[in-house]
Amino acid sequence: MEEVIVIGSGTGIPSLKRGAPGLIVISDSTRLLIDSGSGTLGRMLEVGVTYRDPDLLLYTHIHPDHVSDLVSIIFASKYAEQPREKELLCIGGPGFKSYFKKLKNLYGSWIVPESYPLTVKEISRKGLVYRDLRILSRPMAHIFESVGYRIEFKDGKSMAISGDTDYCQNIIELAFEVDLLILECSFPDGKKVEGHLTPSLAGRIALESNCKKLLLTHLYPVCDQFDVVNQCRQVYQGEIILGEDLMRIGI
Repeated sequence: MEEVIVIGSGTGIPSLKRGAPGLIVISDSTRLLIDSGSGTLGRMLEVGVTYRDPDLLLYTHIHPDHVSDLVSIIFASKYAEQPREKELLCIGGPGFKSYFKKLKNLYGSWIVPESYPLTVKEISRKGLVYRDLRILSRPMAHIFESVGYRIEFKDGKSMAISGDTDYCQNIIELAFEVDLLILECSFPDGKKVEGHLTPSLAGRIALESNCKKLLLTHLYPVCDQFDVVNQCRQVYQGEIILGEDLMRIGI
């Protein structure tokens, strides 16, 4: 059965409760890491996943709290006692290749792999098929480089993830009737910030997409002072899960 592991359910704001964004998706033949904020590489070890294990890295956008451990992953893969050997595919939205080129200009040979092939791409509107996954994407209402993803598995199950976004039609279309929808829920109702969702907006997206199950993540510390699940439930009556670090969820 496919499984999602929440590596970090928080944001770029330091928290003893919630780490920066990171999510592992496990299918029959693929281990996928979506985003890798600060601390992701170490937290992965707590669920038995090392820097050598992910086959595919997907990035929703290039804000530091979502990409800061990308360099750390490549650095560890090159210099550790057990260097990575299998191919790694790294994919982001518009401008991701330019961003990675700037990283190479900055770090030089330190992030040029020698023991494995690394491919860096920007996902197209048509999406891609990778092993047992079909991956689709659409732009999100956050920054120019932001994309959300829909992942379809060979057994017919599906999931979608927004990354950072405001309410938009694209995430509703990506999430149409998915088994699991993972939405950011940055701030409680009444404390809306442009480019981010509140519980009621997340509930609206879940309702309009007719998803089967909703996972709320990317929670700023202020969210832990409110019952964000109850706020969301005022709009969406389906199953709602409040994200926690190291949580495992079957799709």
